[in-house]
Amino acid sequence: MSKGKSGWGWLKATGVAVLTVWLVRTLLVTTCVIPSSGMENSLYQGERILVSKWSYGLRLPFCSLFGYHRLAASRARKGDIVLFNNPHPENQKTGIEWRELFISRCIGTPGDTLMLDADLNDVGGKVLSPDAKSLYAYPVSTEDLMLTVLSVLGLKGNALVGYTSDGGYIRSFSQYEYYLLSQKLEGRIPLIPLDEKNRTEAHPYVIPAKGIPVKVYPWNVTLLCNTIVAHEHQPAEVRHDTLWVKGKPVEAYTFSKDYYWMASNDPVNICDSRLFGLVPEDHLVGKAWLIWYSSRKGRFGQRVQ
Repeated sequence: MSKGKSGWGWLKATGVAVLTVWLVRTLLVTTCVIPSSGMENSLYQGERILVSKWSYGLRLPFCSLFGYHRLAASRARKGDIVLFNNPHPENQKTGIEWRELFISRCIGTPGDTLMLDADLNDVGGKVLSPDAKSLYAYPVSTEDLMLTVLSVLGLKGNALVGYTSDGGYIRSFSQYEYYLLSQKLEGRIPLIPLDEKNRTEAHPYVIPAKGIPVKVYPWNVTLLCNTIVAHEHQPAEVRHDTLWVKGKPVEAYTFSKDYYWMASNDPVNICDSRLFGLVPEDHLVGKAWLIWYSSRKGRFGQRVQ
């Protein structure tokens, strides 16, 4: 065999190998290095894992050029550890597939409601409806101020329902009404929840699902506005706790995509939805599948849980 033919054979073999690797990484699986301690003890910093690109349907390449398309699409499930592109890069013009990668656990799927505090931490527990009434007590000496504020806010149907053992007044307020009162009163009246489940300052956040309206509240208005601008590509702004879209005030918004809420295992590590907000469906790459390298004994070949 001549040197020319031998060289050409090696060139073809190399080309086939390169093409095979490219096809596998593009169509089947990709690899990911865990960059931090945020997912311990599920995944440790420095471990290398395989990610299945078919877990939620294959996202076709070059979606920033040809539009977003996914073959055999399905939703991520709560509890999945998901690889996804950064939803909030420094340069919003960067194509989705070229953005940096994050890996976190999905704790909110489209249509779910999470109880999030002021720092957007999921506090768990029973989900409270914004319109469900709960009982609150306050000192009788502040009754005149309470009546004035209720009148200013236009809140009706909040009659006295009882008295505390020390002579305080009891009224019922919804989550939304309580939020409005707290903002207006600025601590001048101590509103004490009589139900332990209401002693947290958390509020219900609905994770948007495609085609289903999400009601706007003062506590979620900024998150919804940022999502509409960045991922729905519509002009929006917040004016005095009111959401304006395309120059008009709206009480609810219907999203064109499914969205997810991602969280790190380590609450100190905020490279998750607390930092960059809702993750749209077109940013999902795939589900973490298998550990193929780890410096820790017994971790090689383990399924990611």
